[in-house]
Amino acid sequence: MFSHVTPENYEPQLEEKRTAMEALFAEFKLPETEVFRSAPQYYRLRAEFRLWHEGDDLFFIMFNQATKEKFKVEHFPVASTLINQAMTALLDDIRCRKILRERLFQVDFLSTQSGELLISMLYHKQLDDEWQTETIALRDRLNTLLGKVDIVGRARKQKIILHRDFVDEVLHVDGQALKYQQVENSFTQPNGGVNEHMLSWAKKVTKNLGGDLIELYCGNGNFSIALADNFNRVLGTEISKTSVNSAQLNISANQKDNIKIVRISSEEFSQAMNGERTFRRLADIDLTDYNYETVLVDPPRAGLDDDSLELVSRFERIVYISCNPHTLKDNLKTLSKTHTVENFALFDQFPFTDHIETGVYLTKKS
Repeated sequence: MFSHVTPENYEPQLEEKRTAMEALFAEFKLPETEVFRSAPQYYRLRAEFRLWHEGDDLFFIMFNQATKEKFKVEHFPVASTLINQAMTALLDDIRCRKILRERLFQVDFLSTQSGELLISMLYHKQLDDEWQTETIALRDRLNTLLGKVDIVGRARKQKIILHRDFVDEVLHVDGQALKYQQVENSFTQPNGGVNEHMLSWAKKVTKNLGGDLIELYCGNGNFSIALADNFNRVLGTEISKTSVNSAQLNISANQKDNIKIVRISSEEFSQAMNGERTFRRLADIDLTDYNYETVLVDPPRAGLDDDSLELVSRFERIVYISCNPHTLKDNLKTLSKTHTVENFALFDQFPFTDHIETGVYLTKKS
């Protein structure tokens, strides 16, 4: 199933992506594309697998999206080495343990470059004290084999945390070691090495800009923390309560005292900026006090909504990180009326797939 995911096939697939991306954006006057490579194997720090039971045996499966055919997965070269080790160790351990194996239907893995692993085990049954006792013993055995492992159990209206439901990642960006809490079941960049490239690129294009940075969709502070040294102040917005809480912890862990995060959507922030609505969540923040010259957006696949697009177009400088080149193209049709593309980057976040991640830096036309 994964025979094409090999180092010798990496460069041709990357060149195909670059060619396809440049063709898609051919109508725009773009500078030379900067291409940031991934490790060709063992790059993905998150993975989710369904479980298939046959008698007393069980194994991981994936589905062909087109045919719905299921494939047994014993080795997954897309995922990190730690996840691959954990896949084998987990199944070997629980095959003979009915309490742990019974009605288990999915396992999610969240690993880090710093060597931590969180395993989420999802069940079609309620989890009781016996399950918890067995799982604590399982965690201790996996810790002996793999290092720092935590386990979360999930069932209908249940979430059992044995110790913690997050991992602590360390990303290395231009000589700095940045610390990030990453919580189970919340968004984090899946390719740690490429994420470091993205942060370094964004830091480079915003070097010496000064003033203030406004970031929409800031998540757990991934970009805010890495770019804080380039600006006087950073104001980040994020709708997810879990991500906002992680961002606050990450700001403290990295000793950044010039960042504020507010739990508000980009649409609501646009309304507040336009004076259309007031929000109690903004009561302690004077929006008129910020220097609105640089904005960073990392929107979902749908791209920027019309109100956010209008707001972003007011800024002198825009850093746009996109996980969907087609919605980026639509947004650039509007932004190119007022701004010029100065830098354009391809980040190979998901090798051997059609997925393209891009970075665009734009400045306002005179």
